[in-house]
Amino acid sequence: MVLAVYASHSHRSRGRRFPEPPAPTRSEFQRDRDRIIHSTAFRRLVYKTQVFLNHEGDLFRTRLTHSLEVAQLGRSVGRSLRLDEDLVEAIALAHDLGHTPFGHAGQDVLDDCMRAHGGFEHNLQSLRVVDKLEQRYPAFDGLNLSFEAREGILKHCAKRNALLLEAAEPGGVAARFLQGGQPSLEAQLCNLADEVAYNAHDIDDGVRSGLLELEQLEEVALVRRYLREALAEYPALQGKRLLFETIRRMLSAQVYDLIDASGAALKEVAPADAEAVRAAPPLIRFSPEMRAASTELKRFLFAKLYRHPQVQETRLRAEQVLRDLFELYTADPRQLPEDFSGAADAPRACADYIAGMTDRFALREHQRLTGKTLF
Repeated sequence: MVLAVYASHSHRSRGRRFPEPPAPTRSEFQRDRDRIIHSTAFRRLVYKTQVFLNHEGDLFRTRLTHSLEVAQLGRSVGRSLRLDEDLVEAIALAHDLGHTPFGHAGQDVLDDCMRAHGGFEHNLQSLRVVDKLEQRYPAFDGLNLSFEAREGILKHCAKRNALLLEAAEPGGVAARFLQGGQPSLEAQLCNLADEVAYNAHDIDDGVRSGLLELEQLEEVALVRRYLREALAEYPALQGKRLLFETIRRMLSAQVYDLIDASGAALKEVAPADAEAVRAAPPLIRFSPEMRAASTELKRFLFAKLYRHPQVQETRLRAEQVLRDLFELYTADPRQLPEDFSGAADAPRACADYIAGMTDRFALREHQRLTGKTLF
């Protein structure tokens, strides 16, 4: 496929922090993707959860399956828009590498524990993983990914952290948070593919868990439309087949809307190259109607699923596990592995270690150190 002029072209990459000779058979972005897949942090995603904890069911989404779904959706849209699919895939597979155990509950706890030490952001932690914490190569820490992959991984960044990153890497991946501007189209696409994947699989997991009823979801216009459309074509459809068909149609509609709305925006602005994209408004977008529908669905899921009493009860226990671990490790750094125990910044080393844990390892460590079983 011939890439569009506004796509990120691998041979024009801004390069890596540590120069390396090109690979003989792979583009720079293919190399990024391959390094991410072979990383330790990527393997750990299989035992890190989204909404439901790992032990609550084998079929609920994990960070790994979520990342694969984001990559699939992103590549589908990217191909239609003639973007670099390998860069899309690399960003999608790496975007949650810094996520804590126990989903967003873990991030909130670590941010609170680290409040006096710079806080904790999972996007920044994902960058930290690929820049520093992975230890695979003799010549450098991290994975030494391309600028474009690293920029896409850093989806959000607080100003205080952006200033620190900019001081260490002038004009680097944090510059856009200080100067304004957009990341690459591939990064913009991954941001929206992440949202689409989240909404769809949280509906699936919510109904599968019994915390949501399909009838409840009819309150949401986006779901109601495709539920009724499925029943109009298959009147006898029910149960999980009806759920799956509704979600499939909803996903297709969002993907086609993304392609159409983004294609129209790109045609109107006509950026001359990937650099011109950075000075333009966001160009990968939903139509106004689909944006409103997606926002309504997100609000529904927040109120009915993420704040469901059963999820909240689990969340409180998970928060206690990580808070206890942070306090125990900072009080006695000897409990940390050798790679972390001698770090100059002990609180950050504790956060790094805890953030890298899987759900089940965090539970085992908590039981080992406290003698308590909270789950």
